[in-house]
Amino acid sequence: MVGLAVVIPFIFPADFPISTTPEAQMVFDSVEALPDSSIVMLVFDYYPSTIAECEPMARTALHHFWRKDCRVITLSNIPLGGPSMAENVTREIAPEYDKQYGIDYVNLGYKANYVAVLAGMGNSIESIFPTDNSGTPLSEIPLMDSVVNYEQVSFIFEVADNATADYWVSIVNAQYGVPIACGVTAVSAPKYYAFVASGQFVGLLGGMKGAAEYEQLVGKRGKAVVGMGAQSLVHLLIISLVLIGNIGYFVTGKARKGMSR
Repeated sequence: MVGLAVVIPFIFPADFPISTTPEAQMVFDSVEALPDSSIVMLVFDYYPSTIAECEPMARTALHHFWRKDCRVITLSNIPLGGPSMAENVTREIAPEYDKQYGIDYVNLGYKANYVAVLAGMGNSIESIFPTDNSGTPLSEIPLMDSVVNYEQVSFIFEVADNATADYWVSIVNAQYGVPIACGVTAVSAPKYYAFVASGQFVGLLGGMKGAAEYEQLVGKRGKAVVGMGAQSLVHLLIISLVLIGNIGYFVTGKARKGMSR
């Protein structure tokens, strides 16, 4: 039954209502407030195992950035899949907005030791990433001609399934004042609401629900909205089974009492 509840909404999409949380609205409003053609960073700090929750956030953020004609720098602090996921997402969406690699977006790839990487980019991005993910020197990439360090970056969107989000706050936001929004897995989200309350994050997306909210706000209903249909149907099924189980328990309990008399 659970298997059917998961599969059916992907074949026949179930349009369950998705309310918007204040934290997701803050993400949307922060990007909307950016001047057109701003330079932003989109960070792919999640492993392939959490693509279902995290990739819709990254995709929707990219749609949102390019709708405002922002120039996008992608990078990753995750060696397993991060750079390739950034490459796949940007290359797939770029034609829709007529964006060119090297002019409108660049993929810096991965460098080990994320604490040193985040701190080092505060002085010089090129000193940390002398080439992009394909080995092209940054000096040959037009987008990076005007980007030296965080001073030229207007906004950072961190998508993570691990504690790297903490370091973007403690190093980049605290020391350089760059506004940061974050998208994290549902299990990680409760921790980061405090970061929003303190103003260290300008918004937060939590799990597939947060991704679906952002898709709706941007007007790009995608995999997260479809996934929420399956998730909602499974929740309804479980609630129904719990109710049926309790009703059965009390009915059979009364029957046992009658027999004992």
